[in-house]
Amino acid sequence: MDTKNQISKIPGRVISRGSCEGQALVSGKDISFLGGIDPITGVVIDEFSDIKGKCIKDKVFIFPKGKGSTVGSYIILQLKKNGVAPIGIINDNAEVIVAIGAIISEIPMLEIGDINVIKTDDYIRLDATGKTGYVEIIN
Repeated sequence: MDTKNQISKIPGRVISRGSCEGQALVSGKDISFLGGIDPITGVVIDEFSDIKGKCIKDKVFIFPKGKGSTVGSYIILQLKKNGVAPIGIINDNAEVIVAIGAIISEIPMLEIGDINVIKTDDYIRLDATGKTGYVEIIN
């Protein structure tokens, strides 16, 4: 196996089953999907976000945890229906709003201990198909 290109494999708790592979978009701040993400475009619109103006479409979206209204679950579903949802979600601390949104939208989701090991634009593989999951950083 060529380990030169595989940086690390990080275990995680499966929240929503599935797998995906793609570029990471990482925020160091908690996210509210209601009022924080435009459900039509998938662009982060939260004025206080460290990734304001970035689009979550087709990214593995990584942030500490969700916050805000329970309507956030349905915003995630609307993002999926509009074709602008992330392909995967990773949190330090998965909470019920984002977890339900990922499950009903069929977006793979993991909870890992430390999201700080992943950087924006890292190419990663998220596997949440088994009892336990993992994220693998590939560059």
